[in-house]
Amino acid sequence: MRRAAVAAAVAIAFADSSIVVLALPELYGRFHTSITGVSWVITAYNAAVAVTAFGLLFVRRSLLPAGLLVFFAASIGCAVAGSLAFLIGARTLQGIGAALLLAGSLRLLGGRVWTLAGTFGLALGPALGGVLTQAFDWRAIFVAQAPVAVLGLLGAIRAPHMEDAAQPRAGAVRANACLGLLFGALVGALFLAVLLVISAWNYSPIGGALVVSALPAAALVVRPLEARLSGAVAAGAGLLALGLIGLALLPSASVWLLVWSLALCGAGLGLALPALSNAALSATTRSAAVTVGARHVGLVLALALIAPLLASKVPAAGDRALLKGTAVLLDAPIGIDKKVPVALDLRQAFARARDGETPDLAQPFDAHGAQHDSSLAAARDRLLGAIESTITRASRSAFFVCAGFAALALLLSFTFRFEPQ
Repeated sequence: MRRAAVAAAVAIAFADSSIVVLALPELYGRFHTSITGVSWVITAYNAAVAVTAFGLLFVRRSLLPAGLLVFFAASIGCAVAGSLAFLIGARTLQGIGAALLLAGSLRLLGGRVWTLAGTFGLALGPALGGVLTQAFDWRAIFVAQAPVAVLGLLGAIRAPHMEDAAQPRAGAVRANACLGLLFGALVGALFLAVLLVISAWNYSPIGGALVVSALPAAALVVRPLEARLSGAVAAGAGLLALGLIGLALLPSASVWLLVWSLALCGAGLGLALPALSNAALSATTRSAAVTVGARHVGLVLALALIAPLLASKVPAAGDRALLKGTAVLLDAPIGIDKKVPVALDLRQAFARARDGETPDLAQPFDAHGAQHDSSLAAARDRLLGAIESTITRASRSAFFVCAGFAALALLLSFTFRFEPQ
């Protein structure tokens, strides 16, 4: 029971790398910020984990209870944040606590349980955050983490404190480098794809959570295969790269193509991460610190490359989408008595989008009788399709950047041999 409570805390700490993604549109509007500004809610956490983890290289003693206590206090701080600056500060503190608990929990849990908890925590993060956001609001994400941290703390304070004695494994440096690249690639699946579903395709947080659940489901399905494949890392990196390329080449708002691409990403995650973790970890706080740091450096590097790329692409794509939508409406075979009020309502919807809200662009058509007017309904569907395809293509370059991370991991995996668990 003690190990289960700590394993749950490990899963939540890894999930926190991506758990707020489905809440980003709400945070964007709540704090009236920019894409770059709201991205710091994610980046601050992952950067703090990376920096703190590498700082633990000089500490031989487990700081698991301290990490859980800090993580608990910071989760409460995130839940009560009244400004973006306060939230980012609390997320930074939460990342420090996460690094301490992730590094300190390895010896208690063992490599297999630690890796399993981390893999599924990371994969389930966006879906869990989406359900909590829609059922309550974004603050519920952090409220729900507090009791998990408390239960983990109760388990950790009874755990024996042991000093490191094991030697690092051969190939650990390359395994950690590969982990960093794969985590950078996962930004495409865990962040970009989720934002695309919510912000561009107008799915609800729970609807988005259902779509992205293809990723953890695929990771679970392929998990038994990892132990049987000598080339699990190469296969996993290759599948992840293919999934990300599929996301980059989405022609329009096709949920089924996106689900299949996410399933490929999940299968890659399920194959590669356990084998890489087995090669990198040696049941010491130091080895856990290195692998935690490497993973989150990959996340931070990818986020640093992608956030400004999106900030430059998305507004321009929004303007193009508005022009295309206007053209569709003008060309629609409907009377001027309906075109004008629909156009005015659409203008207000786009204004709300600039203020950070996710507008319902179908509503202006439905409010003026699209349910009973086939011409108006057809104009609505064409307009929504034009806008969604334009925004979808704006994310293409960012997905290719993430696929590049996976391709580099694939090349690195050929330079040495991993032993399956």
